[in-house]
Parts: sequence; structure tokens; C-alpha cells
Amino acid sequence: MNNTKTVPILRLTEQGFGNINDVVARESAVTIVLNERELVTLLCSPTDLKYLAVGFLLSEGLLGSKDEIRRMTHDYRTDTVRVDTERDERPAGAAVSRRFVTSGCGGGVSFHTAADVVRGQAKIESGAEISTREVLALMKEFQHRSSTFIATGGVHSAALCDRNRILVFSEDIGRHNAIDKVFGECILNEVPTGDRMLLTSGRVSSEIVLKAARRNVPIIVSRSAPTDLGLRLADDLGVTLLGFVRGGRMNVYTHDWRIARDGKQGC
Repeated sequence: MNNTKTVPILRLTEQGFGNINDVVARESAVTIVLNERELVTLLCSPTDLKYLAVGFLLSEGLLGSKDEIRRMTHDYRTDTVRVDTERDERPAGAAVSRRFVTSGCGGGVSFHTAADVVRGQAKIESGAEISTREVLALMKEFQHRSSTFIATGGVHSAALCDRNRILVFSEDIGRHNAIDKVFGECILNEVPTGDRMLLTSGRVSSEIVLKAARRNVPIIVSRSAPTDLGLRLADDLGVTLLGFVRGGRMNVYTHDWRIARDGKQGC
């Protein structure tokens, strides 16, 4: 199954109207079952659901590494991904009943607040650096990579990069899901994430910063805006956060020492 569907529509313009076909993003619901306990149902794009499940469990601290996965299956009839782990990790009953609806598209959900997680999150000490020219080149490639967005305008994208190229790319109707798919693929395919950069098309809120920090990613780059809590966490956790990277410009909000300046100073 792909991420798009063709539907008949009525197109209205100043010149008149007519019946045409349009392309829209598909939406599905995947249920994640951890150690025989139904954990959550996520609204998402219907591809790479194993990556999504693993990435979500990583983000929630319910999975630490690929080695902890004892068995994983995907029931395509019900879109259920079952994950059994060696440590039989399950969130406490209170945590499950205290789900937090995040600021994400597509029904983002978390079992923790930022305050819960940041207390146990070590500050990132990475010395990774990148130039503004390299950031803009990667963002240009990133914008052209999402065939689903180009066709529908209805999805978010995320990618893990080094200074020169995109290493892992994903897209989903939810910005959180797209990032979880990236990190899930990294874990399952053993792609290192430390000293690398996360690109996202969406808003950088606290949950996004925490997802990156959990994987020791020192730089987040977005076409969109950050939130105040996202900035505070990025500053506290040693994450360099860039926003509004478009049109040859960018805003560097935190830890700007990782960004090498190209060209003369000015606004």
C-alpha cells in the first residue's frame, strides 16, 4: 500500500468548474501491542509501520535498543504491530491512563510530560558542526525528496543526515510519526544517530526536541517554527535548534557555535 489515493472531485475556479481527479494522502490507524498489552493506537500514513512502532517505543523510553526486541509481527488485516521485548517492559497502569495528547498532527500521544523525561536525559556534548551552506543544500534536497507531499500537500517529512547527504528519510501525516519512523529505521538497520542532524518539515515543540535528544542527535533543522518550551529544552539539553530554514535564510535559536557562518555579517 502506498501513501496516496486518487479521488474524484469538483474543481471550481473563476473561469468555471469541472470534474477532475485529485490525489490525497492516505490515513490509517495502527495499534501497537507491547508484551501482549495494547498500548496505543496512532493515526498515521499506512507505510513503514514497524519502523513507526519501534520509533514510538524508543521515544517513550519503553525500548532501548534493537537487541531488546525478542519478536515483532505486523498483522496487515488489523494493522496491529506486536512487539515482545526481553525485559517485558510495560508502562505502569497510571502512566497508561495518563496519556498526554501532544501538539502533533495525526493524534500525537505520549505517556510522559517534558518535565518527566528531561530529568533523566543527559546533556548532549557532541562537537558536531555544520556550515550554513551545507544546511541549505540539505534542506533543498529534503524538500524535493517527499513525493507524497509534492502530490498531496498533506504530509510531513523527517530525515536523518550527516553533513553531506540524507541517510534516512520518512514521511507521514503526523510530524511526530515521521520522526519516529526515521529513528525506528535507524535502530532496526543499525544506522548511528549520534553527531548527526534531524531535519523536519514541522513545528519543533518539546516532544520533538526530546525525541532527538534521546537518540543523541545534536542538531535539529526545521522549515517551521519552534515553541518556547522546545527552545528551553534544546538549550538545557545542548541541542542546536534551527527554524525557518527556507529561501536562503535560517534562524539559529540555541547553541549557535555548531553553525559555521558563510559570507559576511548582516541582516
